[in-house]
Amino acid sequence: MNASHDNSELQELYRDLILDHARKPRNFKRLDNATHTAQGINPLCGDKLRLYLCVDPNDRIIEVGFEGSGCAISMASASLLTETVEDLSVEDADACFGAVTGRLTRQSTDIAAPRNVDLTKLKALDGVREHPSRIKCATLAWHALHAALDPSQSIATTE
Repeated sequence: MNASHDNSELQELYRDLILDHARKPRNFKRLDNATHTAQGINPLCGDKLRLYLCVDPNDRIIEVGFEGSGCAISMASASLLTETVEDLSVEDADACFGAVTGRLTRQSTDIAAPRNVDLTKLKALDGVREHPSRIKCATLAWHALHAALDPSQSIATTE
């Protein structure tokens, strides 16, 4: 097998992962017992979501949910976020925000993830780097996460 064939297979797997999460988002639910919440708005694209976190007294995220509507990329990214940050400490989850948004908005994909956090599935979002107008769609949920973890914020916007 040649490298370009391997790369195209990998891109297809990532595309399938994005479509699967967009069609069947994980943790698409309101959490009435949320301790942290934030709204995310992408006015350019029309994506809107509300992220819910249940954080225990030890600053560990024990449950995550989201509601909203938007394009396939924003919904898939939010779904992937929920799977990534559940059971993480607040500090590690916020570090994931920096790693993911940094990876998508910079030229280099060599952005370090927090120790003991697997961001492999999130490589599926790397394709949006080739479409700058879609980066805001992919990072919206992550900005909402950052806002939810910051008591001085409750709304995250991509503008």
